[in-house]
Amino acid sequence: MTIRVLLADDQALLRSAFRVLVDSEPDMEVVGEASDGAEAVRLAASERPDVVLMDIRMPGTDGLAATRMISADPALTHVRVVMLTTFEVDEYVVQSLRAGASGFLGKGAEPDELLGAIRIAAAGEALLSPVATKGLIAKFLAQGEGSDGETPLRGERLDALTSREREVLVQVAGGYSNDEIAEHLEVSPLTVKTHVNRAMAKLGARDRAQLVVIAYESGLVRPRVE
Repeated sequence: MTIRVLLADDQALLRSAFRVLVDSEPDMEVVGEASDGAEAVRLAASERPDVVLMDIRMPGTDGLAATRMISADPALTHVRVVMLTTFEVDEYVVQSLRAGASGFLGKGAEPDELLGAIRIAAAGEALLSPVATKGLIAKFLAQGEGSDGETPLRGERLDALTSREREVLVQVAGGYSNDEIAEHLEVSPLTVKTHVNRAMAKLGARDRAQLVVIAYESGLVRPRVE
């Protein structure tokens, strides 16, 4: 299957570099380029990409607003957004995930990292690098409410989950893969995948990145202070 990629960045030279890189891969193709968030939303609706590489800071409609619009469109539930940031740990990381992004990547990432991020997002996995995850956890620890003014989720939201689904959610929030969770819980990877999918459905999460947000905001998982 060819992964359809939409590029959204206000820097034409950067978009061109991304296009050359993505189009050089046999399993990927660039289906459109946007110079701002509003154009990204329009192209997402018309081209139906699998993955959008979205710059956070763009003139007019920024990447956060565009991601919220894409995530809110029922016709685009399959579209995964990877946020591109100048710094992996910045003030918009938490907001990006709340907006519906599947993860984030620093603009200084190596080409292989970028291509890997596209494949990970297309597969429905969460793209949370160790550096960025540390920053994300630190922000949840430091703030009583979301930096975008939203109230943190209450633990009652998890009442719909079974004890096993909660257990799997804790592991997902720890950044473990299905195979690693399966080994830890002594079940099959397919069983873990089933629990993850059920947890996403019950909690209204688009993907694993959203599960990580919910796990921390609900208080099910608490950051450790080192």
